[in-house]
Amino acid sequence: MTELRNTEQDLARFRVRVLAAALFVFFAFGLLVARLAYLQIGRHEELSTQAENNRIAVVPIPPNRGLILDRNGVVLANNYSAYTLEIAPAKVADIDATIDKLAEVVDIQPRDRKRFKRLLDESKSLESVPIRTKLTDEEVARFTAQRFRFEGVEIKARLFRNYPLGEVGSHLIGYIGRINPSEKQAMEDDWSDDDLANYRGTDYIGKLGVEQNYESQLHGTTGFEEVEMSASGHAVRRLRSSPATPGNALVLSIDIRLQAMVEELFGDRRGALVAIDPRNGEILAFVSKPNFDPNLFVDGIDADNWKALNDSPDKPLLNRALRGTYPPGSTYKPFMALAALTLGKRTPQQTIYDPGYFNFGSHRFRDDKEGGHGTVDMYKSIVQSCDTYYYMLANDLGVDAIHDFMAPLGFGQATGIDLQGELRGTLPSTEWKRSAYKKKEAQKWYAGETISLGIGQGYNAFTMLQLAQAEATMAAAGQRHVPHLVRAVEHYESRKPEPLVFADPPPLPWKAENVAFIHNALYGVTQEGTSAKVFVGASYKSAGKTGTAQVVEIKANEKYNANKVDERHRDHALYTAFAPLDNPRIAVALVVENAGFGAGAAAPIARRIFDYVLLGQYPSEADIAATQRGESTVPIGAPRSIDAVVLRGATVDGGAAARVAMRTSTAP
Repeated sequence: MTELRNTEQDLARFRVRVLAAALFVFFAFGLLVARLAYLQIGRHEELSTQAENNRIAVVPIPPNRGLILDRNGVVLANNYSAYTLEIAPAKVADIDATIDKLAEVVDIQPRDRKRFKRLLDESKSLESVPIRTKLTDEEVARFTAQRFRFEGVEIKARLFRNYPLGEVGSHLIGYIGRINPSEKQAMEDDWSDDDLANYRGTDYIGKLGVEQNYESQLHGTTGFEEVEMSASGHAVRRLRSSPATPGNALVLSIDIRLQAMVEELFGDRRGALVAIDPRNGEILAFVSKPNFDPNLFVDGIDADNWKALNDSPDKPLLNRALRGTYPPGSTYKPFMALAALTLGKRTPQQTIYDPGYFNFGSHRFRDDKEGGHGTVDMYKSIVQSCDTYYYMLANDLGVDAIHDFMAPLGFGQATGIDLQGELRGTLPSTEWKRSAYKKKEAQKWYAGETISLGIGQGYNAFTMLQLAQAEATMAAAGQRHVPHLVRAVEHYESRKPEPLVFADPPPLPWKAENVAFIHNALYGVTQEGTSAKVFVGASYKSAGKTGTAQVVEIKANEKYNANKVDERHRDHALYTAFAPLDNPRIAVALVVENAGFGAGAAAPIARRIFDYVLLGQYPSEADIAATQRGESTVPIGAPRSIDAVVLRGATVDGGAAARVAMRTSTAP
């Protein structure tokens, strides 16, 4: 028997199902419409902005770094543009494999790989990291032809810092280097949002010297560029831009030809020299030898060069003028004599008898001259550099009186120079010793420790900058100035130099007759004293004082013999001077390490400096060679005109077109 189907019932069920499906479809479409309405109407402004940001990239434009010039307009630091090959780590799956493939197209050395790895470790952002810098035009063309093979690799045009004179003045100019993580963190912690925004796109910052201290002036103002991007992340067209403003130029007080001359006069010897204009505190030369080539650091110094510099026993990275401390030796005696006159402990006519030693308790302090100087007054004590006179004077003054007189001269104090990292040195006192030592028995000041202070030994340890500042104050009869390396800032927009103003301390209340006496005695040193041979025939009057500072202590019953002492344990040679005598324009302090007597190794350098500044004469090749040998002779060759001198090595990358031009000028 056949069962009959209920057609009406089937149709009813079908209609219910269709209706349910239709309701579901309408509901789903309703959700889509509601979501679309919410996005298009409710969040239109927000999403429109996001879409625009995805379409438009804001690219920072780093500014050109400001130039650094010497007082005569010689360029000491400039910039040049070059191509770099860079890898964006976030866009590259296998960096090592990519570098291997790149090496088939452009030259990539092991040092490039090491530097890339170091920079990659330091970088915490998604920014691109250079694998090669300063590409040649041929290398750029080869990579461009193979660009499609290297996702995440691109060529960029970047500015590079250049120091045209290489090693000349490297410690004072300094250098720039890539911002490391610790510096970046310090910037984020200490800088304002505006300052941080101004460094978007900037990878390098001043690390040393003037480059570091005047970073804010040299950097400039970052610009920006709005670029429309394709879906693949490539720039399509530029929409608008705000140009970067280059940094300001710095005009230094340094005369770079004088600086180069002094560095050449030192030769291979270690030491430091600071020359100051006592009328205003401008530094004319700031020498530390040996020095280094700052160009090595700009692109990231390689391991071999870093090891050579860092491991060298001569310490070329040490700024001896700023951070090297030395006993002043006999150059301290004129200041001791002035202290005696000012404090009423001596008169110029008062004499002592020097048998060649000074007994204090059971200890005998020997004079440099065997048998002594006989009867000695203050003039003779300076001209002939009598140790015994100053042993007695130091004992009479006492350590605290010496400290209180010397501190305002800048000894053991920060000078305030416009460089970072200055050492204060040591100007001893009873209070200093209590704070310097932890053990109670070591904190006590013993009277015998005062004696050697009189001849610039003992705990005395000062920088050449401090000694030069004190000499400049002596030359200026107590007028003090803050020593500085930058004399003006030349603003990029106005192109006009703005002289810098430094807050000078008040003058010292010295009596004119006391200062005149010391000046006359120092003039006597150059005429009949320890540096007389060096200044024979000079057409100007200068004041000077030789000094010899012990590096290792010699026993009381021993006699110093340089030939029996290791070279690095031999005495330092010092000289302080100013000229001309009646109206000083330059004051100098210098040390030649382990070179013996100041008259032989140091004073000839001062003679050449004064000839340059006062007479416009540059030493002959024969004079330079003699000075490098430490010969205390007067000039032996015909001097050269300053304007005829071209700095050696004054070239930059790019050949003859990049030759540094010098403006004709007179000495400062």
